[in-house]
Amino acid sequence: MKHSEYIKTPDVALLRSLLKPYPTLKKSCLLISAILVMGCADFVEVEPPKNTLVSETVFNDAATVESALANLYYDMREQGMVSGAFGLTTAMGIYSDELDYYGFSADYVQLFQHNVLPGNGAVLEWWRQAYHLIYGANDIIKGVDDTDGLTTEEKNSFKGQALFVRAYLHSLLVSVFGDVPYVETTDYLKNNTVVRTDVDEVNDLIIADLEAALVLLEGAAPVSDERIYPDQNVVKALLARMHLYIGYWEEAAAMATELIDDFPLESDLNQVFLKGSQETIWQLKADNESPKNTREAEQLIIQSVPGQTYALTNDLLNAFEADDLRRDQWVNGISDMDNNVTYYYAHKYKAGINENESLEYSILFRSAEQMLIRAEARIRLGDIVGAQSDLNAIRNRAGLANTMASTQNEILDAIINERRFELFTELGHRWFDLKRLGKADEILGQFKPNWKATDVRLPIPESELDTNPNLLPQNPGY
Repeated sequence: MKHSEYIKTPDVALLRSLLKPYPTLKKSCLLISAILVMGCADFVEVEPPKNTLVSETVFNDAATVESALANLYYDMREQGMVSGAFGLTTAMGIYSDELDYYGFSADYVQLFQHNVLPGNGAVLEWWRQAYHLIYGANDIIKGVDDTDGLTTEEKNSFKGQALFVRAYLHSLLVSVFGDVPYVETTDYLKNNTVVRTDVDEVNDLIIADLEAALVLLEGAAPVSDERIYPDQNVVKALLARMHLYIGYWEEAAAMATELIDDFPLESDLNQVFLKGSQETIWQLKADNESPKNTREAEQLIIQSVPGQTYALTNDLLNAFEADDLRRDQWVNGISDMDNNVTYYYAHKYKAGINENESLEYSILFRSAEQMLIRAEARIRLGDIVGAQSDLNAIRNRAGLANTMASTQNEILDAIINERRFELFTELGHRWFDLKRLGKADEILGQFKPNWKATDVRLPIPESELDTNPNLLPQNPGY
């Protein structure tokens, strides 16, 4: 399906009946895609629109815009880098030192063995899905700007959410690929010839979008009390992360502080990943029909041996401190029938894919990360006491004593180490930490036989370079 394939006869009542509220939008996915001009083709292949009447009609009605946004979140959960099935959690887990891979996908074997080729299908799908969703976000931004059929409050809410989506997806793209196009338009002529933008400029554009979203979402009433839609707090969470990644320590600490008191840590580790956890800032809702729980549990929990696809590395397992409750409560093991071998798996999400009751949603931002963001920002600013306090809050929750680290360098190392145990198998945090801190060579050079320094960036998909030579040159090493 091309982006230009519109529905020819607009009927708002019909659209409302088909665009059912999230999360059952898989039934209306194709219709919404046509409405938003965000079909399955790659974003650089967008053709001139033949009929804009349906799109204009959609943006005159709040219910259909809400459904279009909900479809973006549904697609995030099911496809691309954010997906629990195909996303950063598993792929960057095997790319770094968190997970071993026992599956048979040639694309994933390349990732695990650090022999990634420019034609890797998994990498291509990440690229295409991200820009597919960015195109949809841009269409919403343009549509709500151009319509007279929405209230100011509705426009602000919809545009704020769409700006966040655009910023969030670009933040993942730039972290994985380095220089990438920052796409802010639905103009097919511009999208066909986009060029890659320098990492620093991409980061500036991400922050600008987030700051604009923060203003637009100020005072907006929550769409849901389940924390499944991006609001001001979600925007702040990504801003805190971005400020940390690019070294704006004061801004990172300030933004994280705004969230920490409002999203207190769960005292019980077994409550952290339940759908009602008080420390969750943003999560993607499981389906009312199937699956009722998370794709992460489906991928990571080993049901039988042999038969495992992923297992935690011995390097990670052996690095936990002896009394760390996270090792006890967030890790489980299973042996073969003869008890000859045991494999261990991440057990943060415990509800199986066939569970009849919806217990867990896929968490994208939680306050434990914000606590560690503030700890790192504080120590880089020389605030030893403040950094120790934040670090100890995470350690104490895990049943560990206060840190013995006392100097600035010791505390920084302890914080980075704590991130490894608190955030393991969560959307590639470990990989992004190794990369941003310049530790990938040191760590993975010993752990991965085929590791090369140029592996800190994945290749731009070969087919994208063929379609649009303006994306050249290819990343080094490919």
